[in-house]
Amino acid sequence: MTAIQSNTFRNTLIIAVFECQKFLFNRRGIVALIAFALVWGMILLYPIKGATNLLVQPNFKDFIDSVLGSQALNKLFEWPVAEMAIFWCFALYLFPMFSIMISADQFASDKTRGTLRFFTFRTSRDSLLLGRFLGQILLQSILILLTILAAIVLAMSRDAALVLPAINSGVMVGLNLLIVILPFTAVMAVLSLCARSARQAMIWATILWTVLSFVQLFIGEQSLLNTVFDWLMPGSQLSQMLNNTAAASFSFAPIPLIQAAVALLLGRVYLQRSQL
Repeated sequence: MTAIQSNTFRNTLIIAVFECQKFLFNRRGIVALIAFALVWGMILLYPIKGATNLLVQPNFKDFIDSVLGSQALNKLFEWPVAEMAIFWCFALYLFPMFSIMISADQFASDKTRGTLRFFTFRTSRDSLLLGRFLGQILLQSILILLTILAAIVLAMSRDAALVLPAINSGVMVGLNLLIVILPFTAVMAVLSLCARSARQAMIWATILWTVLSFVQLFIGEQSLLNTVFDWLMPGSQLSQMLNNTAAASFSFAPIPLIQAAVALLLGRVYLQRSQL
């Protein structure tokens, strides 16, 4: 039993590393990385830098309180580094969207070509599912790290004394973002198992989140069903995390962790029963 578990763990790691390398070292992946770098470069240099200049103004908080109310964005002013606070606002929504796009082809293409059956002859289906999921998480972790490092450099360009607070905030932001993207990547693993292509998986994801958003809107904020719905819909906690510090946002971690676990369990059941 120990030998089987060891072999499964080794195969999972091999698949995870290969999945990450497959994206980083092919033409399609390189083009996506260049586009990702350009988009985040523009975001850092213009919206984040511009908003930071406003956030550090002494009278800006009073202006926001008078326009939006004292509780609207009050937590953002508690961040030790303004650049990380603004980065937090953008990253909370952009990385889940990017996660949907980048992880849409975990299984779809291989299933259509018939190569997924070939892989299952050489490793367990559990190793294949978990390995590809972890590979996507590893890849997105690298991208999160790179953007956080860029945000730290941006903060240091304004004030070199911010290096330590920026690194501390960056670590907490990175861990939060890593937890946030888990259910999105897990759901895309399930959808890519059902879809015939990455494009179809993304279309299904768009339909899924649109329908769930309308259902949540129909339920209403005060309904008891809304609390239950928050545990079903990935990303439901993002609006609450937005006006919060990175350290305090760890209190929302159980929601995406449970959602990811449930999605992976559904993916495992589907993969085990599928004829491929």
